[in-house]
Amino acid sequence: MDKSSGVGVVDKTVVILDAVADRPCSLAELVTATGLPRPTAHRLALALERHHVLDRDADGRFTVGTRVARWGAAADAFGARAEQVVLELRDATGVSAQVYRRVGDQRLCIAAAEPEAGLRDTVPVGSLLTLQAGSAAQVLVAWLPDAERKAILAGAAFTTADLDQVRARGWAHSVAQREPGVASVSVPVRDAAGAVIAAVSISGPQDRLARPSAADRRRLLAAADHLAG
Repeated sequence: MDKSSGVGVVDKTVVILDAVADRPCSLAELVTATGLPRPTAHRLALALERHHVLDRDADGRFTVGTRVARWGAAADAFGARAEQVVLELRDATGVSAQVYRRVGDQRLCIAAAEPEAGLRDTVPVGSLLTLQAGSAAQVLVAWLPDAERKAILAGAAFTTADLDQVRARGWAHSVAQREPGVASVSVPVRDAAGAVIAAVSISGPQDRLARPSAADRRRLLAAADHLAG
């Protein structure tokens, strides 16, 4: 399978990071492991070291840097909070709850909780779903730059006007966009700078969520605040 992103420097950087994630590498070992020309591997490794994406061990070999470790710790903390909020949302609402993050032109389910009885909108953790249908997709698309948003809107189950409404009211609602008989409500999770980094959702039977209640919206907004840390 071709894993090229079409952005050469990004692809080469990922290859380097994969190599040092397996074991510390000297420059010669990095060249062998990545197949990159020595000058390219050296230039990129030094640039990554400058930003602490790579570091050096006592023998001078390249290793995964402290910045990557910090990213990993932040991701772990977010994931732990996501697992907590979906359980609380499920118990409070009696329907399914999920947290999604955007991955390219799809959305990744990073946490999910299902009710013990009734309709279960089962979305296993790790599932990749479309960004062209569903309330979580609307949230993750609504605040994208214009060009990215327009590309996703081509063929989407929602419209520009729908996304205008999402931005105006701060939450999204869908009925049978992704699955017949299923409705959902989602709100954005924002980072400290205000950028949307995730969507937290509840989903369930269409008759239960056809008209999102104020109580459900308050619960979702509180969950989003908790996720934001």
